Amino acid sequence: MKPYNTFDHTADLGLAIRGASEEDLFANAAFAVLDIITDLGRVEPRETRRVLVEGDSREDLLINFLREILYLYNGQRWLLKEIRVIKIDEKSLEAEVSGEPFDEHKHEICKEIKAVTYHQAEVRKTPEGWTARVIFDV
Repeated sequence: MKPYNTFDHTADLGLAIRGASEEDLFANAAFAVLDIITDLGRVEPRETRRVLVEGDSREDLLINFLREILYLYNGQRWLLKEIRVIKIDEKSLEAEVSGEPFDEHKHEICKEIKAVTYHQAEVRKTPEGWTARVIFDV
């Protein structure tokens, strides 16, 4: 079972994400974005990069993290395979991401995601773990 569900939101795409821990939640959110963009079965973890982001709240931190993930694809044409959150607190996040450059002969783009929005963004701790909702422009 995937650690996320999609939901329709007018002309946009919404994600409801789950994680056992806050680290899992953020890693699962990044996984969800890339899983929607491409077939992750065709991506290999050939190169590792570090992602550092800051935010004024957990929602802001999640939005900024997902913006960095989208930038890796949209700006650098790089696809992720593995995401590991190394450190997270209320204002900052450090993660290691592994993947490879986009290759049009190897990778198929299933859906383009333009941007992550603040609209209805939410991060919550629940008795079962952590949940988040995010809406993307597609």
